[in-house]
Amino acid sequence: MTDYCFKIFKLKTSQQLFLLLMFFLMQSCEEDITKVNHNKKTNFATEIIHNGTIIQRDSGEVKVKFKAALLEKYELIDSPYIEGKKGIYLEFFDKKNPKVPGKVWANYAKNNVKRDSYFAKGRVKIITTEGQTFVTETINWDKRNKKMYTKDTVFVSDKDGNILVGAHGMVAKDDFSEYTFFNNSGSFNSTNLPATSK
Repeated sequence: MTDYCFKIFKLKTSQQLFLLLMFFLMQSCEEDITKVNHNKKTNFATEIIHNGTIIQRDSGEVKVKFKAALLEKYELIDSPYIEGKKGIYLEFFDKKNPKVPGKVWANYAKNNVKRDSYFAKGRVKIITTEGQTFVTETINWDKRNKKMYTKDTVFVSDKDGNILVGAHGMVAKDDFSEYTFFNNSGSFNSTNLPATSK
């Protein structure tokens, strides 16, 4: 080792300068690579679908039909997600009424893949398979817990002409078999109300 060091010192000044310059160039290149990798943008769409239609089946039966003008998948980040920036339309079928689909419209939608949750906003309209219509500005769907909720005002109407307004939002099962409205009011068709006993 000492012989090697002495050999370096015995080199001509120009050769020593060249070795020194090479050393600094290699160090600066290493630093630049780490800076480039550190600043590399990873939040870009890895998949893009234009005018897409997705059909989900279970045992040969259609369960969901999904349409979007633009779908973008972002998966190179810690919390991957799928985004429908130009709106979505969805039809869902359930066992109670398999021939009549429920429907969902929204101007924007986002699916958080890890949490298995969905968010929609912009004139969100949901029609259940039983004919109830829900209209709100935003809705969240926690698929794992089978729960839908919003803090925005919800307008609900049914085929009998009943109207209900939840001024401070609602929480519901994702099949809308049960729901709770906050600060609600409404008008109901009196022919469908139960008679009071005397």
